[in-house]
Amino acid sequence: MTGRPIAIAGAGIAGLTAALCFAAKGFSVAVFERAETLQEVGAGLQLSPNATRILARLGVLESLGENAVRPRAILLKDAARLSTLAGVTLGQKAERRWQAPYLVAHRADLQKALLRQVRANPAIRLELGTEVRDAALRDGETIATVEKAGQPGEVACDLLIGADGVWSQLRTRVGGRQSRFTGFAAFRAILRDAAASDQAVGTVAPDAVTAFLAPDFHLVAYPLSGGADLNLVLVTRSAEIGRGWANAADMAHLLAATRRAAPALSDIVRLAGAWTAWPIHEVQIGGPWTNAGLALIGDAAHALSPYAAQGAAMAIEDAALLAELTAGGGDMPGALATYERLRKPRLARVARRGAFNRFVWHAGGPAALARDLALRLKSEESLAADLDWLYSYDVEMIGAAPATDT
Repeated sequence: MTGRPIAIAGAGIAGLTAALCFAAKGFSVAVFERAETLQEVGAGLQLSPNATRILARLGVLESLGENAVRPRAILLKDAARLSTLAGVTLGQKAERRWQAPYLVAHRADLQKALLRQVRANPAIRLELGTEVRDAALRDGETIATVEKAGQPGEVACDLLIGADGVWSQLRTRVGGRQSRFTGFAAFRAILRDAAASDQAVGTVAPDAVTAFLAPDFHLVAYPLSGGADLNLVLVTRSAEIGRGWANAADMAHLLAATRRAAPALSDIVRLAGAWTAWPIHEVQIGGPWTNAGLALIGDAAHALSPYAAQGAAMAIEDAALLAELTAGGGDMPGALATYERLRKPRLARVARRGAFNRFVWHAGGPAALARDLALRLKSEESLAADLDWLYSYDVEMIGAAPATDT
């Protein structure tokens, strides 16, 4: 390894995971985060086995501890009748099948677990209040332009990783386009303590990931904080709203979207109280992700709609593979080319799965009747087998194998 570090722009899930992955391969790492403090933002997230096996190798699952919940199942329910259409058992059965657990956790808890591992690793330096503004290749080395407290500076590195999210400033440096608003928003809320257990139970399984399907919306609910809280994510059409995690939601809009849902489900929407709104943006997967000494990962490269619950998992996979490919040293352009070659077919298939889920989950009329019949006729084994390509995938075993659509 050279004396120059791997530089990472962004200390979210993608950036912190990348720092740990590269440090595990023997690199020194510098992480630059423009925020002065790392705040607890966002809400819950699902961590499928393709992500948790990587987090386990990094020691993050142990650090996450009891803040993560192992749901017993994924359930699909009709939002109007509350009837169960299909389900896949998780827990130990799923862990045996996919060789890693399926977890749900608060995004802030995962970030804190990653941060604990980062701060305990002497090979990683975290600099808050420092923004990466630009990057250039100069005399064969990558120069990142950074700004701290209004003062510009430069950092020489072997590779700059853009982990600066869906509204990445570094995406233009590889020739990528701005994100596209999809016309949908994710509305988020958490039912706390007694409200989650006393009034939601019976409508929402408190120990499962439950998706309620309707033509105008879908609502996903799952436990957090050891089961004490209930995370709610409602996705429906929306006018374009401000960028950010914590836009105040219009309750009238939510109630209008759920007007055809079962009264008990509408009651949960009211019970949750303060909802926040997150505009759903996508980034074209076919665009460039790398350029000389710069590589994008996570939402900066390929922001996905949430219909496959794979946003965090894909960022974690990106980080692990990029570190694996560059660990050999020497041919950085070749490693970056291989990274794109291996990742783009995988991301394209995940995006197709998400688009399929959106169509199925928001189906109405005859299409919904056909969906319900098809789901009821499928066995649980068949439903689980449909997920094998996604959850059994071990990105660190892919190495430099030829890219396939798996």
